Amino acid sequence: MTALAPHLSAFLRERLPQERGASVHTCDSYAYAFKLLLGFAARRLGKTPSAIELEELDAPLVLAFLQHLEKERGCSASSRNARLAAVRSFMRFVELRVPAVIEQSRRVLAIPAKRTDTKLVRHMTMTEIEAVLNAPDTSTRMGIRDRAMIHLCFAAGLRASELVSLPLSALALGGTIEVRVLGKGRKERNLPLWKSAAVDVRAWLAVRGEARATELFVNARGSALTRDGFKYILAKHVAVAAAKCPSLARKTVSPHVLRHTCAMTLLHATGDLRKVSLWLGHSDMKTTQMYLRADPAEKLDAALAVTPPSLKRGRFRAPDKLIASLLKK
Repeated sequence: MTALAPHLSAFLRERLPQERGASVHTCDSYAYAFKLLLGFAARRLGKTPSAIELEELDAPLVLAFLQHLEKERGCSASSRNARLAAVRSFMRFVELRVPAVIEQSRRVLAIPAKRTDTKLVRHMTMTEIEAVLNAPDTSTRMGIRDRAMIHLCFAAGLRASELVSLPLSALALGGTIEVRVLGKGRKERNLPLWKSAAVDVRAWLAVRGEARATELFVNARGSALTRDGFKYILAKHVAVAAAKCPSLARKTVSPHVLRHTCAMTLLHATGDLRKVSLWLGHSDMKTTQMYLRADPAEKLDAALAVTPPSLKRGRFRAPDKLIASLLKK
C-alpha cells in the first residue's frame, strides 16, 4: 500500500504552481476539492485523512464522493465537474510516480463529466445597480471603500478574485484612471474607467492611508480582502438597497452578477459583442455569446423584422345547440 499524503502534497505544492505554472486561484480550488474528498473518504473508510492509502482512492470512492456533492451538499453539476477535474489531474500526475496504479487511474479518468444546463445569465437593471451603488454610507471610510469596490467590479467587469487581488500598482492615475487586470489564463487587459467610477476610486485612495497590504482594497485591519469578504459586503448592501428597489429582493446578487451586469450594459450601449468580449477578457467569442441569449432586445428586433404569414381568420360555430350552451359556460 502507498501513502496518499506525499503524492498529494507534491501535486499541490510542486506540480501545479511550479511545473504547470497554475494560478493561485487554481491551486486554491484544487486544494479545496481534495479537502472535501479526503473528508468524505475519511468518514467512509473510518480513518484519518493522513492515513488514507493511494490505492483506496479508486473509482467507486470517487463516484460516491461526486454523488455526495450533489445529493448531500447540494452542489450543481458544474461544481461536481470542477471537483472531478481536480481528481483527474491528480491521477494523471500519480501515474508517472506510481506506475502500479495505472489501471486504477484509468478507471477514475473514465468517469464522465455530467452534462449541464445552459441557463440565461443573471444580471441587474440600471435602476437596480444604481440602488446598490447608493446603499453604502459614503460619509464613512468603509462606506467609501464599499462604494468604490462595487463600482469598480461593475464598471470593469471584474471577477471577485481579480478585484480582491488587484494591486495598487495596477492603477494608472492620469486624466482618466486606467486599471490593468491580470485575468483568467494569465491574460492581461487594460481598461479605462468611466468618470463616476474613477471618482469613487479616487475617493477611496484619498482615505485608504498606509496599509501593510499591497492590494488596492483592504479591510479595517489593513489586510487584503478575501472573496468571501467581498461577497459578504455586497450582500449587506444589496439587502439595504432592496428596501428602496423591491425587485432586488427577488434576485440573488453575487459578485459575478456584477460582471454579467457590466456585460449587458456594454452590449446595450455598443451593440458590439466583440467589444464586450475584449472588455471582459474572454479568450473565445463563443463564451460572450451567452449575453446575446440573455438580451430580450435582440429577440425583439428579430421578431419585429419578420413579416408574419397572412392567414385567413374564421370563427368557430358549434354544430349543436346543446354544445353551444356548454361552451358559453
